[in-house]
Amino acid sequence: MTRSANGANLRVTGPAIPGSAEILTEDALDLLETFVKLFGPRREALLRARAERQRRFDHGALPDFLPETRGVRESVWKIRDIPADLCDRRVEITGPTDRKMVINALNTPVKAFMADFEDSLAPTWANVIQGQINLRDAHARTITYDDPVSGKHYALNGTPCLLIARVRGLHLPEAHVLFEEKPIAGALFDFVLYLHHNMQRMFENGTGPYFYVPKLEHHEEARWWADVFDFAEDHAGLARGTIKATFLIETLPAAFQMDEILFAARDHAVGLNFGRWDYIFSYIKTLGEHADRVLPDRQILTTDQPFLDSLSRLLVRTCHRRGALAMGGMSAIIPSKDPKANEAGFAAVRADKLREARLGYDGAWIAHPGLAKAVTSVFDEVMGNKPNQLDAMREADPPTKADDLLATPEGPHSEGTMRRNIRVSLQYIEAWLRGLGCVPIYGLMEDAATAEISRTSVWQWLRHGQKLDDGRVVDGDLFQAWLPEEMEQVRSEIGSERYDSGRFGEAAGLLHELVLGKPLCAFLTLPAYAMLDAH
Repeated sequence: MTRSANGANLRVTGPAIPGSAEILTEDALDLLETFVKLFGPRREALLRARAERQRRFDHGALPDFLPETRGVRESVWKIRDIPADLCDRRVEITGPTDRKMVINALNTPVKAFMADFEDSLAPTWANVIQGQINLRDAHARTITYDDPVSGKHYALNGTPCLLIARVRGLHLPEAHVLFEEKPIAGALFDFVLYLHHNMQRMFENGTGPYFYVPKLEHHEEARWWADVFDFAEDHAGLARGTIKATFLIETLPAAFQMDEILFAARDHAVGLNFGRWDYIFSYIKTLGEHADRVLPDRQILTTDQPFLDSLSRLLVRTCHRRGALAMGGMSAIIPSKDPKANEAGFAAVRADKLREARLGYDGAWIAHPGLAKAVTSVFDEVMGNKPNQLDAMREADPPTKADDLLATPEGPHSEGTMRRNIRVSLQYIEAWLRGLGCVPIYGLMEDAATAEISRTSVWQWLRHGQKLDDGRVVDGDLFQAWLPEEMEQVRSEIGSERYDSGRFGEAAGLLHELVLGKPLCAFLTLPAYAMLDAH
């Protein structure tokens, strides 16, 4: 599919799929080209700055609070405002823009649904186009789905929850749309098309254009987004601050710049979200060459660990001081048919969310509708009839130092965890290559963030020759001996028919490259993207 507009430098190379012509209209593509011209070069400069900072970290530097922005941290200011329909967000459900998922999520008794173009979506061309179609139909309240297997009909109920879209991070390209023969930013593709096709319907429905922005690593990236939002408002004739965004704090560098991020985007920012899973991954990635920063088994990295607890408290204090909402992390547990497992899972979710609510968080995420009632009851118990906890200032907490955010937890480095990490990485990459970005594995809803913890943990243990609890050293030989064994374990768990019809060989090959590569590959989704539409 190629644009026909005269003089256009934007070219769509993705094939025509059902409904794509309704999304890739000439006016939409003209607008997209305008954004790409204006903001594409700055995005590339921001990515180069990321790479340069990472080179400094790799050579021994550590993240810290920026001395040049001390004035922003120490002065008195607040964000512009929070719209009425964003003031109470005590529970939000998240998931990809799959049609059935969108309907089920919007029908869930929670405050909002974060429709995700990022970590829970494998960005095949069909997925990103169909996702735009699905969200357009959701805003129009016309979205339906008939399951071809069960025959069940899905439709919206009378009171769907609020819809918030998460666009792709700055690092992710959209390879099916080229500007001057180079792939454009997936973030701009998602944002421009979504806003263009849905803005008017949002206003008719009594809401507005609301977004989640992921993977920030620096306040200049927040300024880039603020400028994108400003330009979009000016182009559409909207009042300043109409477009609102919640920024995810899910990278280690961003943890030191939360005031600065809110300040840079203060006309548009309504809150920050503690993206705990990506944050753990970012800790490994940022400090990957630091031999004294090797993390232990994944399952003990709970938010009561000092380095996570410090950020968790600092985020609440920072947000509420600035009049912004503090959103808690994801409950990735999937309800089980096993009563004992279900009881244990719900107990863990309740304890986790109760901790967040008592810290002053204004809400949290769930990945499965079955958790809605349990998590809502926790926030209701703590918050009562208040829409949020903006009055929880955490003034008694001691000042947070850089060492608090960098403290490396102690714990086991077990064979069982490493083997499980290999299996989780293998199964997630295989699913992603088949176009699934969000899959249940061992009772948890795994997306790119959680899978990244598994694969980077294996890399980190191998990179630094970590000793397992039994004294063996993790090295390339050990990994290469265990990988085929874990592949066979996966085969035994899912069955030979499913295994043989999948893409496990390709997934294993990619995992092999990712784990043995040096330096650490920044995101598994970047090399995997080149393989995504191969079948």
